[in-house]
Amino acid sequence: MQVPTIARLLDRPLASRPAAPAVIARGGALSFAGLDAAAGAAAGALWHLGVRPGDRVAGCLPNDLDVVVAFHAAQRIGAVWAGIGEALTETEQRTLAELVKPAVVLAGPRCMLDGPSVIGASRWTHLTAAGHAAPPFDIDPHAPAGIAFSSGTTGAPKAIVHSQHALVLPAAALVATRGWGPGLRKGDSLPFTILNMLVLSTLVTAQAGGCTVVMDRRDSDGVAEWIRRHQVTVWNGAPAQLFDLARRPHLDLTSLTEVWTGGGTCPEHLRDAFRDAHGLPVTATYGLSEAPTVVAIDPVRGGHREGASGQVLPHLSVTAFDGNGQPLPPGGPGELGIGPAAAGPWAGCWRPPLGYWEDGAVRKGDADVVMTGDVGWVDDEGWLTMVDRKKLMIVRGGANVSPAEVESVLLEHPSVTAAAVFALPDDRLGEQVAVLVVCADPPPDAGSLASFCGRRLARYKVPGVWARSPALPVNAMGKIIRTDLVAWLDSATPL
Repeated sequence: MQVPTIARLLDRPLASRPAAPAVIARGGALSFAGLDAAAGAAAGALWHLGVRPGDRVAGCLPNDLDVVVAFHAAQRIGAVWAGIGEALTETEQRTLAELVKPAVVLAGPRCMLDGPSVIGASRWTHLTAAGHAAPPFDIDPHAPAGIAFSSGTTGAPKAIVHSQHALVLPAAALVATRGWGPGLRKGDSLPFTILNMLVLSTLVTAQAGGCTVVMDRRDSDGVAEWIRRHQVTVWNGAPAQLFDLARRPHLDLTSLTEVWTGGGTCPEHLRDAFRDAHGLPVTATYGLSEAPTVVAIDPVRGGHREGASGQVLPHLSVTAFDGNGQPLPPGGPGELGIGPAAAGPWAGCWRPPLGYWEDGAVRKGDADVVMTGDVGWVDDEGWLTMVDRKKLMIVRGGANVSPAEVESVLLEHPSVTAAAVFALPDDRLGEQVAVLVVCADPPPDAGSLASFCGRRLARYKVPGVWARSPALPVNAMGKIIRTDLVAWLDSATPL
């Protein structure tokens, strides 16, 4: 199956519905013709700034029109898009920028980067209005096009490189399998600096001929207002957002036909509570940045299986592997690995990520299967169940928190001699960040430690549960026995 480049995604709606809304955001609305013109002007501005194919363009921007337009613009000149979250601290933003070394950084009001490559809002507005044009040339759909940042268990961010083909493919599979068309109004309140969100918003709606609704609020009142005002039909949120919405049945969500959740554990009782409050089942999903985006999802018709995360999309195959790397039969639990579908119209379409961006180049992988680090199984009907995380990552309210990253910050505190960060179940957030610290007398209180972390880490990474222990559980090699941490918390002293 052939998938178009990102610029060519607009061809069909431009021919049939050029005046129809393509993007709605806080800053206004763009029709398909308007989005095409704005992306062309922005591509010209980037070219004028010296951006060439293969150069990285970073966007540290709020959820508004500019982040969508700039992404489309970068794709038109063969640049590689990298989103840098506004919620990150200055140190975290700088770490990502130093990793990918962007030729241009498009800076919003909460961007804390500086230097000659940083382009602020007023200058960007002037450049896009100046009439600069990029020369026409063919785009290689399999060349580097986007970077998804993912933190591993070491806490060091990894820059996963995807092609335009890889970004368009999951969007095409979702549009085809869910029967979406021009009536789709896809609303998203998660940050559009996350590459997956651009795939699940503007690339999905462009193929369906529908409209992307870029929300700039994540609270329940704000989400509901966006949904009601712009008649959103499909919205995806983190379990914490569903938790809040389920407790507010008076909010008007009647335009919705699908509500998705992913990025963390969503217990069945929360699904039931949301359905009872708003009359709509919650669609389970499973995905990861390396795929990219959605791997499995509940079917439009066919309901939800308790404990499962949907059925694998038709362009993929998912297999569980044992500890020796051997595939297990359907239903056998093991580490989940993702590969291309072997049969059907989507067979062979999917490819692994191009590699990781390291030292100014793509370090290519050589595996045909991407191992997820998650433990689960897939049955003979394609239902995927994820039962545990082989990785240590904590998923708090849909956001990934690396224990190693938080521990390294805590160890900078003069009173902390050892620290172990781990997850606790949380009804609202899915998982809460907890920490056991070993510290000198007199011990610091939780508030001072939280403030210390907050100056170095994004707010969602700061632990919410603090306790002091005279020691940590370790093995003969001196490594922390993480399976014992929850039990040790019971006997520890709260800070």
